[in-house]
Amino acid sequence: MTAVAAPPLSGSERLVRSGLLSWLATTDHKRIGILYIVSTLGFFLLAGGLALAIRAQLAQANLHLVGAQAYNAIFTLHGTAMIFLFVAPFGFGLANYLVPLQIGAPDMAFPRLNAFSFWLFLFGGIIVFLGATTATGAAASGWTSYAPLSTLKVGFGAGQDLWIIGVMLIGVSSILTAINFLTTVFIYRTPGMTMWRMPIFTWEIVATALLILMAFPMLTAVLMMLLVDRHFGGHFFDPSLGGSAILYQHLFWFFGHPEVYVMILPYFGVVTEIIAVFSRKPVFGYVGLVLATFAIAGLSMGVWAHHMFTTGAVVDPFFAAVSFLIAVPTGVKYFNWIGTMWKGQLTFPTPMLFALGFLGNFLIGGVTGVMIASPPIDFQARDSYFLVAHFHYVLGGGSLFAIFAAIYFWFPKMFGFMLDDRLGKWNFWLLFVGFNVTFFPMHFLGVMGMVRRIYTYPDLPGWSQLNAVASAGAALQAVAVLVFLANVYLSNWKHVPAGDNPWDGNSLEWATTSPPPELNFSKLPAVRSERPAFDLNHPELANGDAQ
Repeated sequence: MTAVAAPPLSGSERLVRSGLLSWLATTDHKRIGILYIVSTLGFFLLAGGLALAIRAQLAQANLHLVGAQAYNAIFTLHGTAMIFLFVAPFGFGLANYLVPLQIGAPDMAFPRLNAFSFWLFLFGGIIVFLGATTATGAAASGWTSYAPLSTLKVGFGAGQDLWIIGVMLIGVSSILTAINFLTTVFIYRTPGMTMWRMPIFTWEIVATALLILMAFPMLTAVLMMLLVDRHFGGHFFDPSLGGSAILYQHLFWFFGHPEVYVMILPYFGVVTEIIAVFSRKPVFGYVGLVLATFAIAGLSMGVWAHHMFTTGAVVDPFFAAVSFLIAVPTGVKYFNWIGTMWKGQLTFPTPMLFALGFLGNFLIGGVTGVMIASPPIDFQARDSYFLVAHFHYVLGGGSLFAIFAAIYFWFPKMFGFMLDDRLGKWNFWLLFVGFNVTFFPMHFLGVMGMVRRIYTYPDLPGWSQLNAVASAGAALQAVAVLVFLANVYLSNWKHVPAGDNPWDGNSLEWATTSPPPELNFSKLPAVRSERPAFDLNHPELANGDAQ
């Protein structure tokens, strides 16, 4: 039999298989995950620059570095980027990379749909920011885009329309991604990977995907109604013609509050994985953690109207009670995390420090959340800087710190080399101190009566001083981000090999090479517990399902 040489690849085929075009055309879940992560970090840098502009404007009373309309556009794009383009989609990117690896699957269930979802997200984000290039400027009605403000044409032109279209694309992308996650987890688990052996991170993604399917269609619907009001003669939100501005709030927050948990549940999973690894113990109360996750997800669908206490249009006691109740399963998670660390062989590399920072910051955000879930307190704190502090402690002090924990923890798996631990600890302490210096004083500003979303303020006692402190903290956070970028650059230059399992990790992604091959595994280990990689590396300690 005569061997026949394979025909040479054409130039276009070589470009597709290597280089930039291979990334643009990829359907590999790992590459798509990295594309998500890199894109979201780019939007994070944009949002951070806008935040510095906000803090510069508010550093002292009666400053006029930017005008009122420009300030409105700046905080609108900042909030939009952080919520729709960074915190939530970073979790999707991380899940894209990790979920198939953690369940022993070769890829996502629908690879082409996965790629399509990413490009919808990216173009949606670009469209939102393209509004800044229009004659009337970027959207300027806040990240919530409340009607009737967002229905106005004067001062809210094409930039507002592009914001609506871009966020709708992001919402559709999220729905498609959620379908992909659920199908992958339910259908593509490797033999032995029962549901009760899945890593907690994968469980959190399942709960997140279910929340997306329940809540995000409402976002698409309300934005379509808003577009109809603006351009096609609709009056959904115009009270003078039979519409209702309160209707907009109901529809938006029916999406908006579950979205808060879409932005936090994946990071509960991140923190759980990291704490277990650096405590050298199985997760304490595994089943309780899973059940608490679904309790949070279920209850989150019934608390949307606690954002509307002051409207007089909702039953305040009911929504207050459900809001209080949701703190219980969150407290269960804290009990599990502390139990995992209790009497463990604790070590404190950079990922663990960020995970512990998450625990401290998120606790403050949770406690203040319970406070404003009480209608009498909410009536006083509504639209004040107390709410700004609370929200940032949840998503900045919580999700952002977990994001950095995830980067430092899984970076060696993704790229095959370690980030510098010394620079990582500088990154942590600068960010931790800077974050708290920025946002903790805002609790006091809120109590003193400073209203959010104002571009300047009078020189009342204490206001300028606390705002100056907050602005100094923001500058310190910027330094922390620069240290992180320097760490990535220098670590890539040094390129210290990580090995396949540098942390002695537990879940299945640590049982393959770093970075993993195209179909993830050359050989899958037996799965006999929720710690298959640990069982593989420590057979003498493997004892089946952990209790």
